[in-house]
Formats: sequence, structure tokens, C-alpha cells
Amino acid sequence: MAESSIISDQKVEALEKKGMDRVTKVYVWDMDETLILLKSLLNGTYAQAFNGLKDVQKGMEIGRMWEKHILQICDDLFFYEQIENYNKPFLDAMSQNDDGLDLSNYDFNQDGFGPPSDDVNKRKLAYRHRTIANKYKQGLHNILDQEMINVWEELYNLTDEYTDRWLSSARAFLEQCSGRKEDPSHGLASPDGIINHTDAKFEPINVLVTSGSLIPSLVKCLLFRLDNSIAHENVYSSWEVGKPQCFQWIKERFDGPNVHFCVIGDGWEECEGAQAMRWPFVKIAMHPGGDHRFPGLTLRTLGYYFAVVYGDPDTENNEDES
Repeated sequence: MAESSIISDQKVEALEKKGMDRVTKVYVWDMDETLILLKSLLNGTYAQAFNGLKDVQKGMEIGRMWEKHILQICDDLFFYEQIENYNKPFLDAMSQNDDGLDLSNYDFNQDGFGPPSDDVNKRKLAYRHRTIANKYKQGLHNILDQEMINVWEELYNLTDEYTDRWLSSARAFLEQCSGRKEDPSHGLASPDGIINHTDAKFEPINVLVTSGSLIPSLVKCLLFRLDNSIAHENVYSSWEVGKPQCFQWIKERFDGPNVHFCVIGDGWEECEGAQAMRWPFVKIAMHPGGDHRFPGLTLRTLGYYFAVVYGDPDTENNEDES
């Protein structure tokens, strides 16, 4: 009995040590011209970077179609027309005002939501945020009719072909970062493609910090098929507060002794924000031949950036064993 207890204690200690050795990697993503292409389609800069090899007008028309669908879904399903002037940096920002009322038969069109920003209207905004979060978790396949789903899927495939698989490869890479798929160059996965994080060395979290307003950004996540890898509570809008403030919130939320952060984006604001936080920054470049773009970016490449700031855990482990 005593021997069994000793063995059990040893197992517990081994599991605790494994847990302490594991590193949580927080990937802080920009959206536009990083995980998706939209602004550069709308203004023609994506096609122009190919020096005549891409049809500029076709790209701009694709961008306009995306813009139309984003706004339509925002207004029809996500209360955007009602709450456009009440942008918050994240959905849970109003949770303290939510009294948990059953909203099954709630009439959002007749509740009188609007100014002033008093406790009553804050509660009504919180109801809308809760409903938006639930719709995000359901996914567009469960809230759009089949005709709209067909239009959306056709547009996605058209855009993916036009951009040489930028959308699908960015989504696949995001899934690799979240542990949903194995990176061929690095990683441990079960036969179904899901990494077992009780055995894996790294635990991943994907966070999105976008300069766009919150509701359209959530809708973009759904339309560009990013919602399986980015939870609604991990989407931040820096529209009013700036990316450095969002980065600070993220650090406070996830920080710990074995938490490593990395920012991936294309702009100066996320670059400066990452430098201020002393986090590695990976700059995405959409032009052909760029070092970091989609398809092309790998977990191995991101690993180099992590290693520069945080050190190489494999090297550290080898030194410990020797």
C-alpha cells in the first residue's frame, strides 16, 4: 500500500512538472492584409503589386462584393445599424451590465435602445452583445439560409483563387497555431490531426486585434472562416483605444511565468505596440516574393521569432539534461 502511494505521488509530481514545463503561446493577430485581404482588394494595391499579372478591376469588384455582404450581415443579423455608434473594444466589455434575462422572446426592435448611455441602455447593449456572442458560436451555417450560404461560399472560393490561396492557407495556418492541424514541419498530432496538449510542449491561444470596429470584425471572422480558431472573447477592436491598449489588456489577461506572446501583422501600429511590450513581431507582406505571406509562413518561422525573445526551449532542455 505504501509502495503504491509512493508511485502515485511520483506520477503526480511528474505531471505537475510537465505542466510547469509547458509554454502557452499567445498569437496576437492583425486582420486586414494579414489573415484576410480586403482593403488591398478594394483600393487595387493587391493587384498592382503583381505588375500587370492580376486584373486590378476584378480584384476591386471582389472587394466590393465582400463589403456588401459584410454590411448586410452586420445590419440584418448583428444589430450593427442600432449599435454602430456604441463600439466597444470587445464583446465582454458590457457583461457587468447584463442581468441574465432570458432573451428567447425579447423584441430588440421595440425595446427603445438608444441615448442616453444610462444603466438601462447599457443593459440593452449588453443583451445585444450576448446575442451576438451566441450567434458567433453558432456559426453562419446555422443562421444563414442556403441561398446566402451558396453565394458566400462561391465568393470565398473566387477570392481564394484570385489571391493564390491566401485565404485558405492563412486559415489553415491559424488552425495549425491553435493546435487543430499538424504543421508538416513541426508538431505532434494524433491521427485525426488534433494535437494532444497534455503531451505537447506548447499550448496555443489565438487573439485578434483589429483596427476595425468590433461588430464588422466579428462578421469578417465568420465570413472568412476564422471563427473555429478565434473565439469571440478573443476578438479586440482597437478602433478607439489603440492597439497598445489592447496589447496591455491581453498581457494582463494571459500573462504568466510560461506565457510567450508574438504579434503578426502588416502595419506600423502593431509593430510599435509589440516593441513597447517587448514581444516578437512578424511583419506580413502581401507583395509576391515577400518573406512572410500566405501561403508560405510556417510555425518553424514563427518559432525563430519566439526564440530570439524568449530563448530556445529545446536548447534549454538539452542543457538541463547534460
